Amino acid sequence: AYNEQILSEAEVKFLLDLRDKKEISALFLTARDLRQRYFGKKLFLYGFVYFSTYCRNECVFCYYRASNSAGRRYRITVAQAVESACGLADSGVHLIDLTMGEDSFFLKCESGLKKFETLVTQVKSNTNLPIMISPGLLPEEYLTVLSGAGADWYACYQETHNRELFSRLRPGQDYDRRFLAKQHAKKIGLLIEEGILTGVGESRADITMSMNVMRDIGAQQVRVMSFNPQKGTPMSGWFSPDRLQELQIIAVMRLIFPEKLIPASLDIDGVKNLKKRLDAGANVITSFIPPFSGLSGVSQIDLDINEGNRTVDGVLRVIDESGLEIARASEYLQWIGTEKKKAGKKND
Repeated sequence: AYNEQILSEAEVKFLLDLRDKKEISALFLTARDLRQRYFGKKLFLYGFVYFSTYCRNECVFCYYRASNSAGRRYRITVAQAVESACGLADSGVHLIDLTMGEDSFFLKCESGLKKFETLVTQVKSNTNLPIMISPGLLPEEYLTVLSGAGADWYACYQETHNRELFSRLRPGQDYDRRFLAKQHAKKIGLLIEEGILTGVGESRADITMSMNVMRDIGAQQVRVMSFNPQKGTPMSGWFSPDRLQELQIIAVMRLIFPEKLIPASLDIDGVKNLKKRLDAGANVITSFIPPFSGLSGVSQIDLDINEGNRTVDGVLRVIDESGLEIARASEYLQWIGTEKKKAGKKND
């Protein structure tokens, strides 16, 4: 792995099954060495604007599933989203992630698409930052319009690439439509992020398969998040997995994708365990949310937000303790520019 040879499925499963502390430490060290090889000490930071928590889907793991009466619902205005995004930009993030549930208000009519387009355009022009859109499954025409409006990234997670498990986690949703949306996004020049959930009944073979799919699709950013049980959902009685599981997956991702972006999300545990995720090889911190903005997280709707721990200032100590440093804005722009050129050549 250190020499960047492709790992076999058996080798990936072996690394995911490690239980000896010394061997796990060696895995994490190798992951950090590979991160250093491609990124040095540089970390990228992503601001998070969850502009609509309405969703038409019934994902069994999600607090915002359509039928969950406990879910906190809101849909902010373009002006409110721009204000939050500008605050995040001023704090030093490198990207704004515009996230929503699959809100029919935006997805069912032309006026909704126009509002979404305006949102992307306004946030882009007011922050001068790259934009990630994370709106769930989008039709091809939406992706084309939003790419033209200034979106740089499309994030749309399968959660698993085991079709049977997918159907249990995302009842009523089409695996292929969701996957093909990412392929179309890549075809029209958007960078793509793919992600999985761990602790939802997946096997080691499932995780290994997901790594292969992420490589085949050419995702520029790959992530794993630990499941957190949510009130009012069918999985509310499940346990959240031991975080070591997520950390080993992050490290193995770094071995397989040494040159890609791998997030450490503040949305799972807040600032707690952030250093462990960075020590496992992550090189992006995601889900910064302005305090007292009224905006929610996804996995943890309010953890660490108003305390200011999901701000750039709130994580500086952890970054310093990890021996890392925040990249310059120009360095992130250069990275995504290079990735877009690579993707363009492959699409030609």
